[in-house]
Amino acid sequence: MAGSKIQKVVLAYSGGLDTSVIVPWLRENYGCEVICFTADIGQGDELTGLEEKAVSSGASKLIQVDLREEFVRDFLFPMLQSGAVYERKYLLGTAIARPLIAKWQAAIAQQEGADAVAHGCTGKGNDQVRFELTYKALAPTLKVIAPWREWKLRSREDALEYAAANGISVSATTRSIYSRDRNLWHISHEGGPLEDPAQAPQEELFQWTASPESAPDQAELVEIGFEQGVPVSVNGERLGPAALLESVNVSGARHAIGRVDMVENRLVGLKSRGVYETPGGTILAAAHRDLESICLDRDTLHFKEQIALRYAELIYYGKWFTPLREALGIFIAETQATMTGWVRVRLYKGSATTIARHSPYSLYREDLATFGADDVFDQSDAKGFIDLFGLQMKVKALMGEIPSSSLETPIQRD
Repeated sequence: MAGSKIQKVVLAYSGGLDTSVIVPWLRENYGCEVICFTADIGQGDELTGLEEKAVSSGASKLIQVDLREEFVRDFLFPMLQSGAVYERKYLLGTAIARPLIAKWQAAIAQQEGADAVAHGCTGKGNDQVRFELTYKALAPTLKVIAPWREWKLRSREDALEYAAANGISVSATTRSIYSRDRNLWHISHEGGPLEDPAQAPQEELFQWTASPESAPDQAELVEIGFEQGVPVSVNGERLGPAALLESVNVSGARHAIGRVDMVENRLVGLKSRGVYETPGGTILAAAHRDLESICLDRDTLHFKEQIALRYAELIYYGKWFTPLREALGIFIAETQATMTGWVRVRLYKGSATTIARHSPYSLYREDLATFGADDVFDQSDAKGFIDLFGLQMKVKALMGEIPSSSLETPIQRD
């Protein structure tokens, strides 16, 4: 596609290695104006000096938008309510951010009169799909430029050489060549030494969470207040979405909460190894899960667990702006109507353990759950229930369909 007539392109810009070299590459290969767009979703110090860096590398300007509140309110908390976890471990910190970034990027492209958008995602990764599905859903007429699928650079080492040749300063080096993504929810680490799953990550890899060995010897209790499944307070203090997440992030990071090392199945068919730090998200997920344990009936809770698997896939695959994801979101929101109360979580050396929970809508009744004498549950009723519940098993046995081997006495060995 290089050489196509593009007048103006909006690049999703982080200031990292990939997007830093993409700016001059776009100008060199397309001869177009490059506008850089940066979404502030909690990268912190990584945003310092980005405008000067973007312009010095050839961009006409940088547009930066603070999306932290929208990110937490409209993306992270609905995902939290869903219970979505990809492949039992990944809390989807990068995946959930891409639709928001791409949504704003497409809107700015239309606002600026651009005819194309560009991203720095590799041709082997998931993010290219997440960005481009969002473009298709919200701005289908925009052209898409994906340099990693076009240029001759084939590795991050090649990109480092290109940056040096063009006088571009980048923080990555051949010694520290990890690919990282940071936002309010997590930090991800990929590439470099992590590409060998047999090698344990070095402690210096971690940038946010303390190691369990260096975490405080004294446990910390954190109480999360919820209203209809949305976290609204920490230890009794009411906070806005972003401020609340930042608060639990501080506590979680201090106590080594939220470290995950996993090999996951990428959408494109490859396996990849990622290391994640999700301190606050891990705490909130544990708290929300326990509140649901007392507020949701069995059938709804079990069905919602099935929905969570599909919801996680939709997020991971970049299908946030799809009818199915939106329809499932309506179901999930309905399940949260009574999800009001508080949950107390104990943080200690890498573990976040729920120790207490309360809700005015709790379905737990001590008079029913007690093993002592009670006037509510007649234990003799259980016989009739078991007779009916196991009737089909009894009928099958009476028909002689149970193999004799299943009735044999197990061999006793010394």
